Amino acid sequence: IINGDMAVAQRDDGTVAQADSSNEGYATVDRFQTQFANSAGGTITTSRDTTAPTGFGQSMKLDVTSADTSVGSTHVVYTAQTVEAQVMRNSGWDYTSSSSYITLSFQIRSSKTGTYCVFLYTNDGSAKMYTAEYTVSSADTWEQKVIAIPGNSNLTFNNDNGNGVQIGWTWACGTDRDGTAETWSDLAFATSNQVNFLDNTSNVAYLTGVQLEVGQFTSSTLPAFQQESFGDNLARCQRYYYNLDIGGSNTASLGVGAMYTSSNLYCGIDFPVTMRATPSADFSTGTDYFAFNRNSGTDTFDTLALSESSTTSAMLYGSDNMSGTAGHGGRVRFNNSSARIAFTSEL
Repeated sequence: IINGDMAVAQRDDGTVAQADSSNEGYATVDRFQTQFANSAGGTITTSRDTTAPTGFGQSMKLDVTSADTSVGSTHVVYTAQTVEAQVMRNSGWDYTSSSSYITLSFQIRSSKTGTYCVFLYTNDGSAKMYTAEYTVSSADTWEQKVIAIPGNSNLTFNNDNGNGVQIGWTWACGTDRDGTAETWSDLAFATSNQVNFLDNTSNVAYLTGVQLEVGQFTSSTLPAFQQESFGDNLARCQRYYYNLDIGGSNTASLGVGAMYTSSNLYCGIDFPVTMRATPSADFSTGTDYFAFNRNSGTDTFDTLALSESSTTSAMLYGSDNMSGTAGHGGRVRFNNSSARIAFTSEL
């Protein structure tokens, strides 16, 4: 598990309202996405929060801000992290044996008590799902949950950087998407006992301390959560998402650039870590969002675009509002605190 202590939030360290087709997926805390499958209703505002159990500094907060009191039969709302196939294949877990286990553990706090579900969803070979129940016994109280999951002869993990397994926490589930607890099946995001966490705008949950260990453990035998420095945690997150200006400075440098023609600027970017796959770019645009300091002057311009990229670097270019001299070099920088350049190779 990456960022299991919820410390890194490159996209937004504030609050983001997530709903079907609105900020759905990755929005705040790195590596944890929230999905509203099959046009599920309701809105959950997610954020990184300082509410946390002893030993942790932060959590992922999920606040229901628009209720859905009647969950459709195919609807599912969940939060998940996806793990690369090669990580699972080389983890040491004998995943095709029902007597070999991995153990998922996490800390959760919710204002709504009752039965909740987690799932594992494998994607290589024949897709399979494992569903397990856990109980939030006391409202607004941190509780640790430890769930041992057996292997299955139908599981396959390719030795590649693709989607290996999705580990998810279900918040609401329709009747056509539930199944039996503690079994591997073709499709089951929850059981029929799953609460509808989205039934009231007073419902708030917090999640942190997520770990996945090879072996069968209980709460008394579980290895301690592997604390790591923020820098190491950030580097692991940057394999999937790299935000150039994580601090939001309106003058932060992008790099050294040069005028290829009198109206076309190029700027190379080296990534701090090798990304999972060749990334796509996430740019914001706006009047004078960027600037080029060269030849004792400054050109401001509105947009940058991706010329080419690999897993280790990218070439950006700008061609709007540019008027310079071919061959002139200089500093390319942000010129507005709302400007954003990021690269994503998420699963």
